[in-house]
Amino acid sequence: MGDYRDDVPAYLTIRVTAQEGPIAAFAEQEAGEAAMRYPDLMGVGIPEFFHAKEREAGGWELFGYGSDTPQGSRDSLGSVFRLRATEAEKAGDEGARRKWMAAALRMDREVVNDLRVRGERFRIVRASRFVRMGPNGPEPPRPSDPDPAEVGEAYRVGPRTKGFVVDPVTGTGLSDGILKLDLIQFVGIAPGAPQAVRDEARRALHTHPGGVLLPAVYMISERVDGSWRAHNPGASDSTPQGARDSLAYWLRVMAPFTLRLSEKKAAEYAMIADRVDEKRLNVATVDGIRYRVTRVERLIRVGPDGPEGPRPSDFDPEPPVEVQTRELKAKGLWKEEDDEPAPLSERTLELKRRWEAEEARRTAVREGRRKAREAAKGQVTGQVPGQAEGRGETQVQGKADEQGEAGNQGEGPVRGEEESRGQGREEGNGTGDGPTPAA
Repeated sequence: MGDYRDDVPAYLTIRVTAQEGPIAAFAEQEAGEAAMRYPDLMGVGIPEFFHAKEREAGGWELFGYGSDTPQGSRDSLGSVFRLRATEAEKAGDEGARRKWMAAALRMDREVVNDLRVRGERFRIVRASRFVRMGPNGPEPPRPSDPDPAEVGEAYRVGPRTKGFVVDPVTGTGLSDGILKLDLIQFVGIAPGAPQAVRDEARRALHTHPGGVLLPAVYMISERVDGSWRAHNPGASDSTPQGARDSLAYWLRVMAPFTLRLSEKKAAEYAMIADRVDEKRLNVATVDGIRYRVTRVERLIRVGPDGPEGPRPSDFDPEPPVEVQTRELKAKGLWKEEDDEPAPLSERTLELKRRWEAEEARRTAVREGRRKAREAAKGQVTGQVPGQAEGRGETQVQGKADEQGEAGNQGEGPVRGEEESRGQGREEGNGTGDGPTPAA
């Protein structure tokens, strides 16, 4: 007698398996608790795009970093083809070199989302992004989330998607399986979205009914006038510390520049950034705006022919590079030889000054750490307990905000019990207090 499961397509499979090890068990427990504390799912308006390669063993392998536009991933795929051409040239394979270069040049002049080169299939893949929302706002990082980087050094940590295989048959934990089931049925359409966006989001439920969860990423959310929204919808980091570093950079460099703050006010922002660094905070409040490091779930939809590609309505403002060049030439804005330095405006010089000051600060911090490590190695006796190098930066993240971030509640003691009570009314309905819902 046949098993009914034999007739179920792989892309409709949600395979739940036991997760081995104490860390996996802890993460599974946290995922279940998060579903209760942050029960509402909301879409982040801008999806993420990856370039991927189909595997002979099944599934699609991602190359690494994503992009906030399809063309960004197309350009990255073109770079992969150029690298393959260089490798073929070094190996003396002229035929392979020509084919790889032909593919790279095609990416320069055409909008191509799916192609084959020398028997291998490549595709631009779309990932939707979501956040969990609860009475106190969006979900912060979980203590079990990997967070290995030192303060200010998270950019050295590579993406967790490099080499990730998009394959629905891969086993997942029970909580992630339930989350996947919720997300593949979810259509987050922003109020007032164009009809084309609405139609394509609904169509994807049928053309790509399966899905695969990617490792979580982290972004900054901000609470303004009682509502939460994404600080920069197109930006995310692969670790919680990466998002903290982004928040500190905003406070030290971009906020004073963008908001045209006085030097006195800029110093106040810098002091808050210092607190974020010192205590590895997931929250900060400045000038009435509450910032929070937020955990972001990602889902790649999968159908009979593999993962979903870009949708026609996705934001994709830039054409391929050769098309851009032709447009600039037609407008008389292209110069074949342009070795002369461009004059910098006063605003550009101001940003340059702030950036150089931040780089000098980071260099000083690195030097201080280096000296502290050397001093720690040289110590034989007399070390004060708890003062060993790295102690302050390897605490389990999520407890850094003294009281409020413990237990993943996400709020520090800044506003106290009165605010916590009020947020149950302001943020708990899940109907517009988070990042703008989108497909």
